[in-house]
Amino acid sequence: MQPKNSIVHLPVYQPGKPVEEVKRELGLTEVIKLASNENPFGFSEQAKAAIQAEIANTSIYPDSFSTTLAAAVADYLQVDRKQLVFGAGSDEVILMLARAYLVPGDETIMADETFPQYKHNATIEGATSIEVPLKDGKHDLPAMLAKVNERTKIVWICNPNNPTGTIVGKDELEEFIRAVPSNVIVVLDEAYAEYVMDASYPDSIKYLNDFKNVIILRTFSKIYGLASLRIGYGVGHPDVIHFINQVREPFNTTRIAQAAAAAAVADTAFIESCRDRNAEGLAYMMAEFDRLGLSYFEPHGNFIMFDSKLPSQQVFDGLLRRGIVSRARWTYYPTHIRITVGSREQNVKFIQALEAVLQEAAVLG
Repeated sequence: MQPKNSIVHLPVYQPGKPVEEVKRELGLTEVIKLASNENPFGFSEQAKAAIQAEIANTSIYPDSFSTTLAAAVADYLQVDRKQLVFGAGSDEVILMLARAYLVPGDETIMADETFPQYKHNATIEGATSIEVPLKDGKHDLPAMLAKVNERTKIVWICNPNNPTGTIVGKDELEEFIRAVPSNVIVVLDEAYAEYVMDASYPDSIKYLNDFKNVIILRTFSKIYGLASLRIGYGVGHPDVIHFINQVREPFNTTRIAQAAAAAAVADTAFIESCRDRNAEGLAYMMAEFDRLGLSYFEPHGNFIMFDSKLPSQQVFDGLLRRGIVSRARWTYYPTHIRITVGSREQNVKFIQALEAVLQEAAVLG
């Protein structure tokens, strides 16, 4: 049996190692997972109540169009419900975009170190991915614009960028969008938008009034803490959303996920609390990296990417032995580690483990 040629050499996505697996492999009793940018503060009590109430309807198919959730998000963003499409995480919206718009011979543009699912799904559809090097960890928009040609279908901008955590400011982003041909889709992946506190960060929803080719991706997996429920969405022009819905699988999001997400949108106090606590964690991390003489990219999500000055796999292994699961092995940043901001206690334990790893390397070196 022969699969599609485009997937034969496609790598399988590698998530952060599960806590249970690490405990079993290394015989540890405590493991802190800071690899997948999950919310260490859990999720909204309002969402929990909605989940509990919805369990009784488990035997019933979900609403295929997420009507209640769409109303809640539309009200929150001040957009029309026809501008929204929901998926099993924003990952599935990326998949649907690729399925709806990319064919063999098309080109799609992205950063060279960014969320891998853009390239993954483009490759499945037989499109060519043009990867533009980051500049100081940030999207190089002029260089990306220079790569746009008659074969370009989609440009992906991860903002804040995963894994570097950097942002594209509103002035440079708007200039870029205005310069991109109107037949090229510009995807703004804002999975970590709710964490950003920088005044230069764009209010991208406003672009939808002027640019039919802009689509914004958001998720309930990060600050909302609903990662296991797999729910996210895209917001754009109704015509674009219509075509995405045409390739969407029926009942692609669950009743429980829809109910939890609708409740989570309303709990703004929980979101503000998580944002503030995350900012405190970032400040602590940056101060500690400064103390240790380690450079890092300016972070705007719930994670920080720092230069360990050692092979990242070596640091990853050293942290893992001490019960800390991190993220390593970046193609263009071989000495960098991406670490999720945890609770205060988790952050302190991470820094202690990191110091031990660095000291061990110094002794052995």
